[in-house]
Amino acid sequence: MFSFNTIKDYQAALLTGETSCIEAVDFYFEQISKQSELNAFLELFGTEAKTRAIELDTLRKAGAPMGKLHGVVVGIKDVLCYKGHKVTAASKMLENYTAVYSATAVQQLIDEGAIIIGRQNCDEFAMGSSNENSAFGPVKNAMDLARVPGGSSGGSAVAVQANLCMVSLGSDTGGSVRQPADFCGVVGLKPSYGRISRYGLIAYASSFDQIGIFSHSVQDAALVLEVIAGPDQFDSTVSRKEVPSYSNLLLNKEQVIHSTKKVAYFKETLSHPGLDPEIKKQTEDYLASLVAKGYTVDAIDFDLLSFLVPTYYVLTTAEASSNLSRFDGIKFGHRTPDKIDDLTDLYKKSRTEGFGAEVQRRILLGTFVLSAGYFDAYFTKAQQVRQKLVNLTNDLFAKYEILVSPTVPSPAFKLGENNQSATEMFLADIYTVYANLVGIPAISIPLFKHSNGMPFGLQVMSSAFNEPALLQFSKEMMDTK
Repeated sequence: MFSFNTIKDYQAALLTGETSCIEAVDFYFEQISKQSELNAFLELFGTEAKTRAIELDTLRKAGAPMGKLHGVVVGIKDVLCYKGHKVTAASKMLENYTAVYSATAVQQLIDEGAIIIGRQNCDEFAMGSSNENSAFGPVKNAMDLARVPGGSSGGSAVAVQANLCMVSLGSDTGGSVRQPADFCGVVGLKPSYGRISRYGLIAYASSFDQIGIFSHSVQDAALVLEVIAGPDQFDSTVSRKEVPSYSNLLLNKEQVIHSTKKVAYFKETLSHPGLDPEIKKQTEDYLASLVAKGYTVDAIDFDLLSFLVPTYYVLTTAEASSNLSRFDGIKFGHRTPDKIDDLTDLYKKSRTEGFGAEVQRRILLGTFVLSAGYFDAYFTKAQQVRQKLVNLTNDLFAKYEILVSPTVPSPAFKLGENNQSATEMFLADIYTVYANLVGIPAISIPLFKHSNGMPFGLQVMSSAFNEPALLQFSKEMMDTK
């Protein structure tokens, strides 16, 4: 019977003939069918995935070289373009749109031998913290169907959690990979801003968005990052820095020159009144265990914690208002079937029908903060706070290499529990938005369990483009948990 632990083990089994790509694909399709109530996938690429698997098996048996992701079964969040396939951003606005090109990250997966099995459900236009905002129904947490999987990349997280694929690609604007990873008990990596090309990623907030990775292990996340990171002529914001062999660095610690015996955390993250007491205690106990193992763990004052969420939502909604203006029923997106003669009324009707409530709320908020009377009071102030955070971050990582915090202030909550309070929903992002505001890499690693049976993780951060130290520290933590 097919089973999966890591990409390395799977590919070793392929080489010995213990399993095959087509056996793997068949296994995952069977699992998806058995667990359809999770609503993790919006569409499966059945015939195509099987044809690809058979082709890879034939090439391997003929002695052809294997790509780094040979036979790896991958799901992609429904905000990533894949040529010839639908991409809807889980919205009625793009319900019938077919991608005319592939996202660079998706193409890089394919070039290294990956099998794309389908597109995964998410919050509409990646806006949400629970995956309840999809136009195609909520995703459910595989550990408790009454609970949310987190958002916005909930389908991608659940697909890995429930063994519906080996790894998934999501997107992370303010925690949309790390928060669902925390709720689902899997690894969720958001690389540095600019580490991965955003070409082919439907934009929410362009200066925050980053493609991220869900996996069962840090090693698998490192290997996928190694494949999809790097320069791209189609994205002027992507970094031209050399991409290290992250997977090899994890095997050879001596190749990473760092001092991860020095760890910092913000005092205020553990004293925040919204933090679940069990998460607080287990995180504090874990930090104490690091000290016992010889780490220096320092508490740092951070008086800007209460500014993070407001700053994030002012800036991201402003960018969303601009980015989503193209979906007007004329250039892109749903057009109302009603007969309307006035152009402005056509825009209003089409956008009202096409966008869900949460997307409408954020567009309105973003338009408000960009308006002439409020631009300086809100948008300019938020940009100033963002710069202060960048300066603070640079000073912090001059002394420390690793920063840790809880990933989310509570374990996965019940479906519908926070729907009546936008504030409660927004506060779910309080620990994750920091990394997006300053552009640093961050990962959620599944280390803990709540008394209610749900998992939760530890968030690990490092300076921009210091993914080698981030990944190595995270692997050490998981190996010794």
